[in-house]
Amino acid sequence: MPKVVFITGGSSGIGKAIGEFLLTKECIVYGTSRHPENYSSTTKFPLVALDVTKPETITEAFKQVIDKEGKIDVVVNNAGVGITGPIEETPTNEMRKAFDTNFFGPLEVIKAVLPQLRKQKSGHIINVTSIAAYMGLPYRGIYSASKAALEITIEAYRMETLQFGVHMTNIAPGDFATNIAAGRYHAPILEGSPYEKDYGETLKTMNDHVQSGGDPLEMAKAVYKIIQTNKPAVRYREGAFIQRFSIVLKKILPSKTYEKMLMKHYHLDK
Repeated sequence: MPKVVFITGGSSGIGKAIGEFLLTKECIVYGTSRHPENYSSTTKFPLVALDVTKPETITEAFKQVIDKEGKIDVVVNNAGVGITGPIEETPTNEMRKAFDTNFFGPLEVIKAVLPQLRKQKSGHIINVTSIAAYMGLPYRGIYSASKAALEITIEAYRMETLQFGVHMTNIAPGDFATNIAAGRYHAPILEGSPYEKDYGETLKTMNDHVQSGGDPLEMAKAVYKIIQTNKPAVRYREGAFIQRFSIVLKKILPSKTYEKMLMKHYHLDK
C-alpha cells in the first residue's frame, strides 16, 4: 500500500520539493500552509490549512487527512522560520515567535499525531532541523538555538516512542536555494549601532549562501531514502560537504580555534 505522507510547510521550498518527489514514488502526499488558497495552482498535491503556532488547526488538519485516508505513515515536520540579527538588538517577542514556530510548533504537531500512530503501532516522524543547530552562528544565534532545542528534544522523544512502533528522526539541511531569506525576520540594521557594519556584511553573506545553495531535490531524495529504511538513524545531515564537515571540525578542534574559523568565514576576524 502507498505511504500517506503529511508535510508541514509544504507550499514552497524544501517542503514542496519533498512532496513533489514523493509523488513520483507513488506516495499519497498532503502538504500544509497557513493560507492554502494562495497556492492551489502551484502545488501538485493537496494543501490543508495549518498554522503550527495554533494547535486547533493542527488537530483539524490531521483529522481531515485521517478521515480521508484512514492512516498516516510519515509526518515531515518541515515548517520553520528564519531570524537574524544581533542578539542584543533582536526584540524579545521576535525571539519568542521563532521558538514558537521552530521548536514548540513541531512538538505540537507530534503531540497531535501520536495518538493515531500509537493506534496504528507504526509511523515515522521526520523533523527538519538545520546544520546551524550544531553551532552558534553570529547574527543567527536565535535561529541556531531554536533548531538545536528541537534536535535535542527529539533525541529524548524518540526513545519515549519507540515502544509504540513510532520512529523519530532529525534531518539537518545546510543551505538550499529556497525563499527562506525573503520570509525570515531580519532585525533592522540600525544606523549608528555598534553592530551596523558587521551585521550588514554578515546578512549579505547569509543571503548569498542561500541563493547559491543546493537543489532542494537533494533533500527530497534524502527524505525518501530515510522513509524506506526500517531502522532509521537518530539524525542525518544533508548539504554541501564543507557544511557537513563543519560539524566534524567542531568536535575535533579546540573551541577557540573553531570560533576563530567561524569569525574568519563571516569576516569578523578584525
